[in-house]
Amino acid sequence: MTATIKDVAKLANVAPSTVSRVIANNPRISEKTKRRVREAMDHLGYHPNFNARSLANRSSQAIGLVLPGSADKAFQNPFFPEVIRGISTIVHEKEYALYMSTGKTEEEIYDGVVRMVQGGRVDGILLLYSSVDDQVMNYLIEKKFPFALVGKPLKNEQSITHIDNDNFQASRDVADYLISLGHEKIGFVGGSSRLVVTIDRLLGYEKSLRSHQLPYREDYIIHEEFLEKGGQEAIRKLLALDEPPTALLVMDDLMAFGVLRTLNEMQLSVPDDISVVSFNNVMLAAFSTPGLTSVDINIFQLGYEAAVCLMDLISNPDQKPMRVAVPYRLIERQSCKAKTAQKQGSI
Repeated sequence: MTATIKDVAKLANVAPSTVSRVIANNPRISEKTKRRVREAMDHLGYHPNFNARSLANRSSQAIGLVLPGSADKAFQNPFFPEVIRGISTIVHEKEYALYMSTGKTEEEIYDGVVRMVQGGRVDGILLLYSSVDDQVMNYLIEKKFPFALVGKPLKNEQSITHIDNDNFQASRDVADYLISLGHEKIGFVGGSSRLVVTIDRLLGYEKSLRSHQLPYREDYIIHEEFLEKGGQEAIRKLLALDEPPTALLVMDDLMAFGVLRTLNEMQLSVPDDISVVSFNNVMLAAFSTPGLTSVDINIFQLGYEAAVCLMDLISNPDQKPMRVAVPYRLIERQSCKAKTAQKQGSI
């Protein structure tokens, strides 16, 4: 027979209302009483009816995740499972559920978010991307619905809770690093030009070149999807130039893996013929051939902090917008080499 809240109250020698407050983690209940009630719940195998609680509290006990595109493409990139792992840590602790929304087009993504909000399916939303004039973000702002952004908004930074790295400075640091190795012809392989992360990193790359009085070449800038195929297509375009770059700043490790594979197929050596540095520092970066120099952006921490901020917004609607800057660091491996030490005339 299934245990009831009254059974728990009787075993713990408290009132049923006290059990309810313990389940809700009411701060007015002492830790000693909470421990006794939870031990009784464990002993009886009692599990709270969260559906009933949600109805009573007008809460769904769920948060929505919005990915930038279809799930089959998004989950090819190790970034998303890792950022969701960070989010899940807090979600599990708060006994919330995750409700995921994806779509093949921007319109499908938007319609999915509208259904989540209007249907009362979630208490808040995490956007796992930031794009120029995003209709999803505009809709959430208009509805005054709790949401947090993994990334940086292009405008209204002070009024939107967001969690990000300093992508402008990180990209500038990477370009400075390649220049310090003697490279003057540096290609930039980025994602969609509508993504704010692409815009920030491209600006950082440009700032580095300008500060070192190096030319900013439009033909060295390639925009592709954050997929291995995107990296493959990008490097083919760059190597077809009359003066191909001697080093590449690639915005994503998965794209960089595509670059490495294509260069290997073309019998070009990394780093002897061309140096490559990337972003994200996913686990496979250390096991690629050669080991991929990459910027560790602390993906798990981005997700963790985003979930913390969103929970704060849900529990405290008057909470002021927050901006959390997650640190980054360059992890040097074997994919970069000083230009003077590269093969002469190889590219």
